[in-house]
Amino acid sequence: MADTHATNTHAPASHDTKLRLAIVGAGPAGIYAADILLKAERRFDVSIDLFEQLPAPYGLVRYGVAPDHPRIKGIITALREVLDRGDIRIFGNVRFGEDITLDDLKRHYHAVIFATGAIRDTSLDIPGIDAAGSYGAADFVSWFDGHPDVPRTWPLEAESVAVIGNGNVALDVSRMLAKHADDLLPTEVPDNVYQGLKASPVTDVHVFGRRGPAQVKFTPLELRELGELRDVDMVVYDEDFDYDDASRAAVASNKQVMVIDRVLQAWRKRPSVNNAGGEASRRLHFHFWARPVEVRKDADGRVSSFVYERTRPDGQGGVTGTGELREVPIQALYRAVGYFGSPLPGVPFDKRHGIIPNHEGQVLHKDSNERVPGVYATGWIKRGPVGLIGHTKSDAMETVRHLINDQASWWQPADPSESAIPDLLASRGVAWTDLEGWHRLDEHEVALGRPHERARIKVVPREEMVRISRGE
Repeated sequence: MADTHATNTHAPASHDTKLRLAIVGAGPAGIYAADILLKAERRFDVSIDLFEQLPAPYGLVRYGVAPDHPRIKGIITALREVLDRGDIRIFGNVRFGEDITLDDLKRHYHAVIFATGAIRDTSLDIPGIDAAGSYGAADFVSWFDGHPDVPRTWPLEAESVAVIGNGNVALDVSRMLAKHADDLLPTEVPDNVYQGLKASPVTDVHVFGRRGPAQVKFTPLELRELGELRDVDMVVYDEDFDYDDASRAAVASNKQVMVIDRVLQAWRKRPSVNNAGGEASRRLHFHFWARPVEVRKDADGRVSSFVYERTRPDGQGGVTGTGELREVPIQALYRAVGYFGSPLPGVPFDKRHGIIPNHEGQVLHKDSNERVPGVYATGWIKRGPVGLIGHTKSDAMETVRHLINDQASWWQPADPSESAIPDLLASRGVAWTDLEGWHRLDEHEVALGRPHERARIKVVPREEMVRISRGE
């Protein structure tokens, strides 16, 4: 499959050298790495197998982006084009460490790239964070995106909710909590999620960030969209806009910060009314200069309020505490303070940073900083959960460059044949899904949405995804 592609478009391939490569993770990081390698200048043929623990590809683009973000879904179109060329095999519903191990990969490949991303929430170490009704944003995002491995229901019982964080995930969570469920109907929101959000009694969502409006990590587009929510008032507080020199300089010199400032300033002037002339039924409050201090609980151990310390600029671009504590009554709290990587069996892991230790994508032993031959990393598991999807491309280029140059230290597999992997998985009773299966599932979901004029309706249960994919 990949042979012809590689041979036709690159330097003459000597047929005694061929790279059989495994990539673990079929999100943007893994797919970009495969694409970049296939298009790269090199002196050998390449054949690539992508392993994905979910039955469907695309990782966080499918399971980490709010359903009302059609623009980001455009990335899926680009990823689909790469997979649909047919020169990359995909094995979905295969769990690394369970269905296939590092030793298996060494037996059948010359190298592996781990592109497993970061899907857990970073912890927030404050008293009471373990209260009932206190959640990690990643789990909530997985629920509203129809991830097959999370419960189908989500407890949406709070009228007043806190969201901790000032990045796009915090905005996604806040928007999904505040938006009226009916306004999600044109999207691919799963039915159980629509029903859950429809029954939510929420009236107020409070977003807290420890720094000021000029230091937020939102993208302007995301912020502007919030202001367009039907029957939701944006509430900002004048006291937060007393800018210091550093903030004024940021607004003056950085176009992105300037646009964000303009949006927030417009909200300050806006009268709080909805289209009907009365006040909106829901409010989204932005609290800046707010350092989390404590989550207070009621007698039953449930979230009852959020305590924060008012901060101020320290003149160096950071913040310092003022000693003034404030308390906001809430019944639920979501921490959106970042994602964190998960360790993989047999692969070095840096527990402090939640990444695979590496030098430009070449994986290193944890204690000695010696290279681990044949093992590479790309994407968030390589550099931590920072940057947008575009950064993943330059990241993959760096990793792939080393992989190509490291030919002398590749593994020497006992059986690099293409048939070895399907045989191995079949012998272990793994019900894997392939590219054709993904097309089946994709068409099925789109067909489910058609009668309701919706983009698609996601199939949520894993067993059902596998059954449809395998045409069973």
